[in-house]
Amino acid sequence: MNIRDLRYLVAVVEHRNFGRAAEASAVSQPTLSTQIRKLEEQLGVQLLERQPRQVVPTPVGAEVVARARRILDEVDQIRHIARSALDPKVSTIRLGAFPTLAPYLLPHVIGRVRARFPKLKLLLVEDKTSDLLAALHAGKLDVALMAEPIHDAVLHAEPLFTEDFVLASPVGHPLAGRRDLTPADLEGQQLLLLQEGHCLRDQALEVCRLAGADEWPNFRGTSLEMLRQMVAADVGITLLPVLSVQPPVPPTANVQLTPFAEQAPARRISMFWRKSSALDGFLHKLAEAFADLPSALLDARALRS
Repeated sequence: MNIRDLRYLVAVVEHRNFGRAAEASAVSQPTLSTQIRKLEEQLGVQLLERQPRQVVPTPVGAEVVARARRILDEVDQIRHIARSALDPKVSTIRLGAFPTLAPYLLPHVIGRVRARFPKLKLLLVEDKTSDLLAALHAGKLDVALMAEPIHDAVLHAEPLFTEDFVLASPVGHPLAGRRDLTPADLEGQQLLLLQEGHCLRDQALEVCRLAGADEWPNFRGTSLEMLRQMVAADVGITLLPVLSVQPPVPPTANVQLTPFAEQAPARRISMFWRKSSALDGFLHKLAEAFADLPSALLDARALRS
């Protein structure tokens, strides 16, 4: 048994197909299949159930794959330690972020990160929070940007900033442009929300619960842009994170953005990584670069001007 064979096994289980696993592993399919067979012979058990259309792990195979992932993560950490001993600023960092943050935050920070760490390579992944957490635990990501709260004893959370929400409404809506808007004014309103799985949906639902509002029936948005366009079409109102309405995002016709005068609903953004990560020291420095945002970007009140 060797590390290479464990990688082949994990790849087959992830892709459910020998051909795709071989392609992802940069090896021929016969070679990969042969090595998996040899691994099964060494262990004396069948690890994979080979079906006509897909490959699935046997019960014992699933247990072996779970342990193999942990072993491979430790091997990757050893490599990180070796690279970090030379210079962590020249390594490759796999960074994840969720869809309602990534396209609005990254344009403002990537240039600053590159200027501070010119030899650092960032591999960016956009995914839902649940998938980012799974990728962190599986060692597929080194670090992820996610919204609090996340209770996970394995992960370190480094706070970055707090981002207010603003009310997005059609121009003629009774709440549009109010200078004394508070969450209590949402009582009795119906808000357009994202579909299940988006953390922004959970945050907006909490605001609705506290304010006595509800979600718009029979609607589940797939993106912030969908919510924005539904507001523009006079369908209803919604909450948008302030970064999602700042330049370079262009204004949308018939959408009035109204900041909350007090008690603004908000989300706390943190950078998460495994406490055992060999890059821990450097990731604290990377978090500083991400947290160093111009104050105007997070100032929802500036939208009134």
